[in-house]
Amino acid sequence: MVPDSTTELLTAHGIQPQDFWLKEVRGLIESGYDPTHAYLRRILDLVGHDKPLGALTADDLRKFGQSMDSKLYPGLLELFDDLRCIVSRYRDVSIEFYIVSGGLQDIAEGSQIVKKYFTGIYGCQLAGDTNDGVLKYVKRAITFTEKTRYIFEINKGVTPNQVVQKPYLVNTHKGHEQRRVRFSNMIYVGDGLTDIPCFSLIKNGANDPEGGGIAFAVFDPSKERAAKQALQEYLIPGRVTSAHAPDYTKSRELGTFIRTAVAQRCSAINLKQEEVER
Repeated sequence: MVPDSTTELLTAHGIQPQDFWLKEVRGLIESGYDPTHAYLRRILDLVGHDKPLGALTADDLRKFGQSMDSKLYPGLLELFDDLRCIVSRYRDVSIEFYIVSGGLQDIAEGSQIVKKYFTGIYGCQLAGDTNDGVLKYVKRAITFTEKTRYIFEINKGVTPNQVVQKPYLVNTHKGHEQRRVRFSNMIYVGDGLTDIPCFSLIKNGANDPEGGGIAFAVFDPSKERAAKQALQEYLIPGRVTSAHAPDYTKSRELGTFIRTAVAQRCSAINLKQEEVER
């Protein structure tokens, strides 16, 4: 949706992102930390009344999230309305948007765009234990494989509120025909190596007899390293349908492909409904 929100948060507080990611976080990773836990620990190391991020709270993160709405990638806002309009032309079909991210969930929740369009958000969470709400602990860390858990929750129709009461509910067996959102009806857009497990899961469909969905990779074509990564890690292994610049306008590749994919899937759903009714 937007450039990396954690990097934007650091920059807004006068912290050099390159030092944070390439020195401090990388140092923890090299000492054995999982990458997600490494960056969350370094964030918390910067929180405090006399530290660069100050007495940071969840409310502060949500307020910062509002500022991210001005940094949406081109055409994204129009895309949501266009997709809703496309789906409205078909009988008994609806569309939902979800965020599954290794970023901070509170930042995403602060976005007015997210509040308007998204059904669910799954991201890393921090917590405090004092009245002032200053963040001190990791409440939830979403690693690259952990992302697939939330795809399965969406697939099986398990809501975030249900998981609070029953954390292992997603492991309950459900036949593919009982699942709320089939993999064949999913379109996943990801922009990094942490999305590879989800790319593969969505595209292959986890043995769903109806097959898999569509996975699009997003990368910055102006950066040679990003383009090379898209080719070697996404396209050649067949993990994604295609890879594109993050431009969602109707006239650009990604925007056109997503709109077309949604229309085609809606048409297929209606065709199947008609066959059942005959």
